[in-house]
Amino acid sequence: MAGHLGCYNIADLRDRAKRRLPLGIWEYAERGVEDETGMARNRAAFDRITFRPRVLRRVDRIDTSVSIFGQPTPMPLALAPTGAAGLLWHNGDLALARAAAAAGLPFTISSASTLDVDVIASAGGRLWFQLYLWEDRSLSMAVVDHAAELGCEALFVTLDMAVPPNREYIHRNGFGTPFTLNARNTIDVLTHPRWLAGVMGRYMLSGGIPTQANLPDRLRTKVTKGAPPGALFKQDDLDWDGIRELRDRWKGRLILKGILHPADAEQALAAGADGVVVSNHGGRALDSSVATIDALPDIVRAVGGKMTIFLDSGIRRGSDIVKARALGADAVLAGRAPLYGLAAAGEAGVARALELLRAETARTMAMLGTRNFAEVADALAD
Repeated sequence: MAGHLGCYNIADLRDRAKRRLPLGIWEYAERGVEDETGMARNRAAFDRITFRPRVLRRVDRIDTSVSIFGQPTPMPLALAPTGAAGLLWHNGDLALARAAAAAGLPFTISSASTLDVDVIASAGGRLWFQLYLWEDRSLSMAVVDHAAELGCEALFVTLDMAVPPNREYIHRNGFGTPFTLNARNTIDVLTHPRWLAGVMGRYMLSGGIPTQANLPDRLRTKVTKGAPPGALFKQDDLDWDGIRELRDRWKGRLILKGILHPADAEQALAAGADGVVVSNHGGRALDSSVATIDALPDIVRAVGGKMTIFLDSGIRRGSDIVKARALGADAVLAGRAPLYGLAAAGEAGVARALELLRAETARTMAMLGTRNFAEVADALAD
């Protein structure tokens, strides 16, 4: 069990992470887009859902386990892909992967990681791989093939950012890609010496500024420089034919991430996908997007039982996981919650985040009088 670190919920980890990180790095990991109504809508939708608990149900034994892709999993949770992990903690992707493996939960490697996929894979456990397509499609196919060689169980193709999102704060603080120094962020970095020494200092001592690790050596550039031709993510020309080509190439599980419309879920099923992620990118893509938990029931009605349905965007409590399961999701992905733990205390912080979500899930189920996930749907209030 992870030490409590003085943190007793995900919000505590969030507060600790915010204090430790420079403002620009914090905003890059935490904020949404435009007016950030999408982030607020995700949380408000979860908060509207209530339960009608039962009592005297003998809840001394609670089973939080589920099956994901035919494999037993301690709870219906996997770690979502998060490309900023290496800026929050030195070799942050590896810390996330190790904590996930120790908890018996799948970890999704981001194709935007600043750490080589081979290094992340050394953590063991169940590994999935998330793909953004580069302008040079041959680069993407090489990464897909390498992920297969490393034994990644599933390929998650993120679809909800066909064009770059409008994150205005990045232009103000200079913490985008490429990272550029200005008067504001220089002072910001210098007033966070723990981060400066513990993250950037360690990178400088061990090889220099992080790069986009999944590109060939000739195309890798530091985060302080722009990407060379062909190495920019480009998905505005991706269509269902492109997904079918990936389906033919990838022999493992294929999951399409960023589905909010039931017709698209049906298209995913027809294209041979094994699952979908009901996701609005955590409110980081389209600000006026529907909340994911509100979109979930229609997608369950369209393809439930025919493919695996994940949900992400807004998971902060174990009760959120129970609500998603009650409404038909097979499992959830958590992105920011593990990142808060990572930025707060590295691998130990991630372990604490996962332990909090597990304990809260079990406690919520017991309070509802539900002993396993087969019973939670009946606990929803009308």
